[in-house]
This record gives sequence, structure tokens and C-alpha cells, in this order.
Amino acid sequence: MVDLIEFCGSCSLRRLQNPVLAPVRVKNPARAPARALGFPRPGTGKARAPRRCAINAESVEGEVFSVTSSSKSDVDYLGESTKGDLNVNEEHLDAFGFDGQADLDGLIGEIARIEAKEAECSLNALGIVAWEGRAYDYGMANLGSMGFPVDGLEFDPNMVIRGLVMDKERGNLVKADRFGYVKRAMHGTKMLSTRAISEIYGRELVDLRKESRWEFLNTLFSVSEAVMFMQMVDRLDQGAVPAELGPLDYKGIQKARSCGLSNYHGIQYYNSNSSFGFQAVAKALFRAHVEGQLKSEIMAEPERFVEPDPELPLALLDQKEAGKKLLLITNSDYHYTNKMMQHAFNRFLPNDMGWRDLFEMVIVSARKPEFFQMSQPLYEIVTSDGLMRPCFKAKSGGLYSGGSAQMVEKSLDVHGDEILYVGDHIYTDVSQSKVHLRWRTALICRELEDEYNALIHSRSHKEELIELIEQKEIVGDLFNQLRLALQRRTKGRPAQTRAANNMDDQELMENMQKLLILMKRLDQKIAPMLEADGELFNKRWGYLSRAGLWDKSHLTRQIEKYADIYTSRVSNFLHYTPFMYFRSQEQVKTVFK
Repeated sequence: MVDLIEFCGSCSLRRLQNPVLAPVRVKNPARAPARALGFPRPGTGKARAPRRCAINAESVEGEVFSVTSSSKSDVDYLGESTKGDLNVNEEHLDAFGFDGQADLDGLIGEIARIEAKEAECSLNALGIVAWEGRAYDYGMANLGSMGFPVDGLEFDPNMVIRGLVMDKERGNLVKADRFGYVKRAMHGTKMLSTRAISEIYGRELVDLRKESRWEFLNTLFSVSEAVMFMQMVDRLDQGAVPAELGPLDYKGIQKARSCGLSNYHGIQYYNSNSSFGFQAVAKALFRAHVEGQLKSEIMAEPERFVEPDPELPLALLDQKEAGKKLLLITNSDYHYTNKMMQHAFNRFLPNDMGWRDLFEMVIVSARKPEFFQMSQPLYEIVTSDGLMRPCFKAKSGGLYSGGSAQMVEKSLDVHGDEILYVGDHIYTDVSQSKVHLRWRTALICRELEDEYNALIHSRSHKEELIELIEQKEIVGDLFNQLRLALQRRTKGRPAQTRAANNMDDQELMENMQKLLILMKRLDQKIAPMLEADGELFNKRWGYLSRAGLWDKSHLTRQIEKYADIYTSRVSNFLHYTPFMYFRSQEQVKTVFK
């Protein structure tokens, strides 16, 4: 069974094991690290009776410690919080005489490093802008002609990445993990705080089945659409959209019921029950794309918008000469297809071959995804200027318009998993051919090359971050042992460890405060590093494939669900023989003891 394999450049990258499942052996933090705090070695010497006094855990926590819900923190580390709910009261530190700014090179930090080092081996296993910019320009011009305020707005290619999801009701753009939990979010062009995200999305998940609300950005074309939408959200919030355009809201589908304003930590926006924008933006871009404005400019100067890949025609030629039947199925019309294919293919083919010579059959104006779901009229293109005539049966070597996937299977006498369909659109190409026909699927994701380079260059950053998080976990385990000991002591029951039992009340409290202060210092280092994780790919949204440090993004989940194989470009197949059968690595099962 073909599974997911990434190809980036000339190397084959197999899917990495999820680091959260990596078998990591950490010694019992209640033992050796306890000695670093001055606790007696278990089983040695005489156990001295601890000095005891009447103690109430709740009253002590109220004086010395403060309880803070992690959901109320300004930074939850993108869902990977190591922050506990108990903190040292700042006013108590001076009286206690402990340096809250003490460096991590102290005894506790050193022991934590030693413990974390044992896990190191396991953890170590761990031309588009121009096209989108012109699509944006045409779309904004269309919006301007409709009366929307577009003056002073410019295309920002770094504002949006593929795989984000538009919340059309709230005017937000969100990045979700594979389960649908929102990890990052932007309202208009302003990123939302962790607290705002928790209040807005704390009780709901992104559900792509609710198409009336959620719009998945699964193509590069959707980038310009999202930039336009978020900028128009800003203009709507500012009250700059003329009232004569009609009832205003973000969604632009249902009629307005109210125009109230909500406020999330300084960000105002209209309620979703009033009518705007996404519909208008989509209409403006549809006009730019379908009415020929952008396509005409691309056809006139293809070198401005298309970056040819000299190895692509040769990769397909290897496949053809190996006996594979190649088809080209596109939604573009014949004139546009012919122009682009001539520009991208003909100069790189040998022996005066043309692009048509590579393909057993060419189908234009296919109207995907309907192409995979239902029968449509089939026309044969019979002249170079695109003249068509009705046709009832496709033949090898033909050039056609319309038709259906079932027609392709019948004419070539192939079915289901005998076909590998290669496309760059998760829904229109990959998911539909997989769901309706059980074709094998390959997804082209151009951003993989930048993602791979960013991951390589951030390797040392991630290693340092993981080391700090491991230190925090070890210190946190020590603290929890002492906290449990305090809780049990109020009920007259012994602690889990002899070290904690041998401490008097004052020693117990002092060591708890030392550990909390150390964790606070670790948090101060971990938080900005987690925020910066992935910024080499995109400063706002981080990596394409991840949501947070450990988990996969919603885009990665969609790719895993529908694509048997994925790669950054078709020419990567040139680095393998046309007879290659790709298999995934064996999935390692981890057993925790």
C-alpha cells in the first residue's frame, strides 16, 4: 500500500516519527534529583524525625503561592504550555531571601540537564508571488468598482500561507491542528492573543464539513483571496465600507439581523449576523480569474508568471517510455493550456517533440470536481483555433473538452488503483478522485521545499527548546512530589518519598518555592522560543506542516487522509526509476512502562 513519502529536491524524506511518541526514558525524579536539593539519600543514614507544626495547605498556598489558570495566561505556548497552576507570590520573594532571577546554571538546573541528556538520542530522531500579486490587483480593482474602499492596500505575500482556514462568520483566519483545535488566529490583519483565541474558540473546533462557515485555503490561488478578505475585514471594522453597499457582515450570505460590535481584548468586530464581505471578495476574484483578465496577461507574458522546470518534461518522458499512459486533465480552456504547455515543455523535449506527444489523451475544460462525480458532454477539439464537435467516445491521442473520469477509465481500460492522479488541489484533485473512484493520488505542494529548508536550519533551535522543556518537566515532577507531600501532611498521611517525609514544614515550603522560581525562569526562556518556532517559514503562522511544537497541522491531516504520496514537484520522480514502487516506513509502536 503506497503511503505518504515526501520528496524535496534530490532526496527522499520519509515521514518522521512523531516526537511526542518517541520512547524517552527519564529516571524517577523523586530519587537522584532529590539529593541535589539537599534531601537525604533514600536508605542511607538515620532518618531524622521531621519537625512538624500545624499546617493548612490552603492557607499556606494563599500566603505563599497564587493559583493561576493556564487558560488565563497571555502565553500558553501555542497549546504546549508547561506552566503550572501554582505560582510564587512576588511579594513573598523578598522576605524569603531567594534570588528570583537566579541563573539556570545552579545545582537544580545542572541535575535537570543531566536527566534530560539521557533522552537526547531518542529526541534527535526528530514565480508564485507575481501570479498571486496580479490576481490580488485584479480582484481589488473589481472590489473598487463595486464601491469597496481599497485605496492604500497592497498585497502582502507573507500574511497568509496555504492550510489556514477562514472563519467567514467572525472575519478571522485561523490555523488549526489535526483535531480542529485553533492554535493561532488573526482578525483582519491583526494576530489575536492566546487569551482571545481561548475565549473565541475554546468551546468549538474547526469543522470543514460546515462549508457555509469555514473556508479551507488549500491552493496557492486562495492566498490572494484571503489577503483581500482580511484587509476588507479591517475596513469594515473601521466603518469605512459605504452603507449603500447593503447590510454588512463578514460572511455576505444571509441578511443582516444586527450590526452590533463585539470586543475581544481591544479588537472590535461586527457580529456575524449582519452581511458582507467574503461573498464580495470571492466574486471579485472569480471575475478576475474566469473573465480572463489575469489569464490574458499571463498568456501575453508567460515568462513573468511561469517558472519552467527543465526536468519536468524529462520525468514524464521516462514514464511514457516505460509504458505508462499519461493524461493531462485540466479545468483551463484549450488556448490557455496550449500556451502554457508550449512555454513550459517544448524547449526541453528532445528530437523536436511537442508537449502533445507526451500524452495519451488531453482533456481541457474538465470542470473538476464534477468531472470525477458525473457524466458531462464530451467534445473533440478538431482545429488549432479550438473548434469543437460533439463526441461520444474518447480515443488515444485525442484532444477533448469536458467528459468524465468514468469515460477515461472506459477508453483506456483501466480502473481504480491502476491510476495515479497527480494534482495540486487537495479537494478538486486529490480528495475527489480518491473518494469517488479510488484512484491512487499524488499531491504537489510547492511549499515543501521552503518548509524543508526551514526545518533544517532551525534544528539547533528546536534541540535547545526541547532540552529546556525536558528540564521544566523534571523540575515540575519534583515540585509535584513536594506538593503532594504537603497535601498528605495536612491529613496526617506520609508522602510518596522518604526524602519528602524527612523534611520539616519549613524545608518543604522553601524547596517548593525554589522549584517554582526555577520553573518560572525556564518559562521565561521557553515562551519566546516557542513563539519563534517556525518563523523561518512564516513569522505569523509558523510551519506549514505543524501546529505547535509537537502536533500536525490541519493541512497535514488532510494530506495524510487523501494523498497516497506527496512531493514538491513532479520532476522529483526523475530521481527514481519509472519502475519504482514507493512504500512507507514501518510505523514504530511505542510501549510505555
